[in-house]
Amino acid sequence: MITLSRLLFLILLAVCLHPNAYSSNLNSGPSKDKKADRYDREYTLKASILGYFDLDGKRNPVLQAQKGETVRIKIVNGEPMTHDIALEKLGIRSRVLVETGDTASIVFKAVNSDIYYCTIPGHRAAGMVGKFEVVDGPIKKEVTIAGLTPKKGGKDLNLNFEKGSLQDWKATGDAFASPIISEDPSPVHEKDMKIGFSGKHFITSGGTKNYKGTGTLTSVPFTVTHPFASFKVSGGALQDTRVEIVRADNDEVFFQITGAGRPTLQPVVVDLTPLLNKEIYVRIVDNETGISQIPYIGDDTWAHINFDDFQFYPERPNFSNELKPSDIVILPPLDPVIHSGLSGKEAADVMTTHNGFSVKLAAAEPDVIRPISFTTDARGRLWVAEAHTYPIRAPEGQGRDRVLIFEDTNGDGTLDKRKVFMEGLNLISAIEVGMGGVWLGSAPQLLFIPVDEKTDKPAGPPQVLLDGWGIDDTHEILNSFRWGPDGWLYGTQGVFTHSNVGKPGAPNSERTKLNAGVWRFHPTSKKFELFSEGTSNPWGIDFNDYGHSFITVCVIPHMFHAIQGARYQRQAGEHFNPYTYNDIKQVGDHVHWVGDRGPHAGNFRSNAKGGGHAHAGAMIYLGSENWPEEYRNKIYMNNIHGSRVNTDVLERRGSGYVALHGEDFLLTNDTWSQWLNFRYDPSGSVFAIDWYDKNQCHSPNPDVHQKTMGRIFKISHETDEWVQVNLSKASNMDLVKHQLNKNEWYVRTARLILQERGPNKKVHRALKKILNENPDVSRKLRALWALHVTEGISEKELLKLLDHESEYIRSWAIQLMAEDKDLSDAALKRFAELAKTDNTALVRLYLTSAIQRIAPEKRWETLEALVQRTEDKDDHNMPLMLWYAFEPTVPTDMNRAADLALKAKVPHVLPYTIQRIGAINSAESVKTLQDLQQRLEKMEGSHENHEIQALIKKLLVKN
Repeated sequence: MITLSRLLFLILLAVCLHPNAYSSNLNSGPSKDKKADRYDREYTLKASILGYFDLDGKRNPVLQAQKGETVRIKIVNGEPMTHDIALEKLGIRSRVLVETGDTASIVFKAVNSDIYYCTIPGHRAAGMVGKFEVVDGPIKKEVTIAGLTPKKGGKDLNLNFEKGSLQDWKATGDAFASPIISEDPSPVHEKDMKIGFSGKHFITSGGTKNYKGTGTLTSVPFTVTHPFASFKVSGGALQDTRVEIVRADNDEVFFQITGAGRPTLQPVVVDLTPLLNKEIYVRIVDNETGISQIPYIGDDTWAHINFDDFQFYPERPNFSNELKPSDIVILPPLDPVIHSGLSGKEAADVMTTHNGFSVKLAAAEPDVIRPISFTTDARGRLWVAEAHTYPIRAPEGQGRDRVLIFEDTNGDGTLDKRKVFMEGLNLISAIEVGMGGVWLGSAPQLLFIPVDEKTDKPAGPPQVLLDGWGIDDTHEILNSFRWGPDGWLYGTQGVFTHSNVGKPGAPNSERTKLNAGVWRFHPTSKKFELFSEGTSNPWGIDFNDYGHSFITVCVIPHMFHAIQGARYQRQAGEHFNPYTYNDIKQVGDHVHWVGDRGPHAGNFRSNAKGGGHAHAGAMIYLGSENWPEEYRNKIYMNNIHGSRVNTDVLERRGSGYVALHGEDFLLTNDTWSQWLNFRYDPSGSVFAIDWYDKNQCHSPNPDVHQKTMGRIFKISHETDEWVQVNLSKASNMDLVKHQLNKNEWYVRTARLILQERGPNKKVHRALKKILNENPDVSRKLRALWALHVTEGISEKELLKLLDHESEYIRSWAIQLMAEDKDLSDAALKRFAELAKTDNTALVRLYLTSAIQRIAPEKRWETLEALVQRTEDKDDHNMPLMLWYAFEPTVPTDMNRAADLALKAKVPHVLPYTIQRIGAINSAESVKTLQDLQQRLEKMEGSHENHEIQALIKKLLVKN
């Protein structure tokens, strides 16, 4: 059985030991010289994902030293995760700790104040950061005033347990059956835990050995005689392990606090001024058993609380290690887990759906095993890829993966007909059909297998279209294939797999590097490109009614509007362009996990927020028009740790979107459920594939993952009606008419078939009629996309569309003109005009994407207009998108770039331009910075101006 801490260790070990998972520009700090007798100043801190902790329990203490002192900071690993310690300005770093109890240190001279932090990706953001201060004069220790023991009837109360008994207390339940402990280390805690109690005794509700007990311990009532009180507490940062100060007259809780998830007792200060001369009592509560119902997650041994030493004070006492409620992230109880290890039929029966919806088992083992990806064809059949080889690619010729074709022949919801299309495949992770064949992700290759439609068999051997896909982390390889409205095949890939993609045999100069983001491949031109860069492990992409793409990701915030040329927040590593300086964050206004200690801390405790951080699949539902309106146009994603399907509501804002937290669509109520993707079919019903496995986390060990199970479920609304179709036999005119269908399945499938059939004048005339005459802009867009994929619209016609009343038409005309990265002078001129005059942020966003695709020297006029649009200064995307378009121009003409940056009204352009000029580090760049500095000195002395001048001075000193 894998404990929760061990599970987190395995996950983070994969992250932290990856060669590109953290910055490599820090040099390891010197270790202690064995001949040295002492250091002038020495600190020992325990390292945890929650922070660095002093021996007295203080989180991220301010470390001090006098100038010139030799300082040693030693860290001890407090958990089975990877940690280190570094100084930000001095640039030294310890070795990386791996196992619990490992130690490392940095030694340095105290010259300047600095920041100490953990360099492991995500750990600083989770709270592993503190201050180091160089001080003048002696370092003083804070002195705390003496406290007073509360009395009742003139006698001291036993609120510090120094009588060695529970006198003045009453216990309920079994948590406090034997609560008094007189040893440190405690016999009921882990041996390396330092409790740090006062006097001879403290109490615990079980420690880490007897944590399963529950109950309360309540003091006798006593009068508040002083305005302040303190007590010491430690233990679980859990909702149901807490200390309460309660009014005796009405039993209202006046104050409460939990432990902080650490063993060391820390003082808590309570302002009792409002209760002076009134009676209170202390209640210590432990209603948390910590027992895990999840088969591979161990019990939570922090399901207890420790307490000691309640005292009064005449004024507020000051403690250097005071624990405040704001310091604690309180985790709710474990999510209720109802089922696990069910049969396929049982799994469908126990799911919770909304009124009008039902779930049916469509297929299960042994008919389908380990389904990792699927799609639908022109007949509405399911093509399913089984990943028997995962997680390790087999030697050549020994692959065991296969592709199956499933069909419901009678409309009863079960996939009663099954064919094997091909076997012997290797490490398959994605599938799509169309353009005459099957497209497969088979890292390190992208494969195409032509199909004989009459036999449903391969019409030839697999063709390697691209190679160079990485297999560093095989749960982050190329995945989630989906045809875009523009006729390209889109896909995603995760951050810990490093790819260098190109045609077989291509040199590095003709390849594209990627390790996180969205890519696309054109089926006829065979062009490959990175569409947008960053995020973590995206596993799902879909397009809304306006052709805007969205991806769902894991570990970091989950929802990104994927914009061409954008660079997004990364889970780890650096952007390929070192001058990125900043990246675009998610569009979600929420996350699906509790707390601010990072996503893993909320595992299996995030029911209230949506279930957890691990997402798979992305579907924007545009299927049946009969589904209630509230279920259409939302994006659906499976939450693996949450055993549910989350939804986000996509709302236009500025140049893009904000994703609002929607109501969960479905609960599987089964911890083994792992839905990986969804697709709606011609009836509007939704199919979902389930990689059914008790292990919810990737492991490179094949034996950790199940090998014999898999399911396909069908989710239907009561209005869905089964249909049999075969669009491959439809006429061209019928395919055109399907561009007006209210079920997007018909729209996309028909467009793909038209693309495969190629240019047709009659088709083009019919599509242009829709484009010009249909009142619905989404239908106009469908016609525009179909015209584009069938080569039915010219640049001249697209230029005319730049005057269209719809921002969506104008923006897509821009993208389609720039697709080949070869814009005419007429197009460049119109782009510059639009940059000045267009009144919508969406069009300006598409302009920034488009000009990234042309030579830097051709961008100036469009950029000059865009950077001066003050209305974009607070936009979610525009400031950074403008920088990504602007940056390549800087080295081509530094003076012109500086002139233009001075005119910029959007943030980032000026300071980033200065940084970029400084990075060139030549005599010319120095002169450019000096000239710019002189110009700024003559301008109005605003705060921003002073900051820019300070930046220039810093760069000039450096250069």
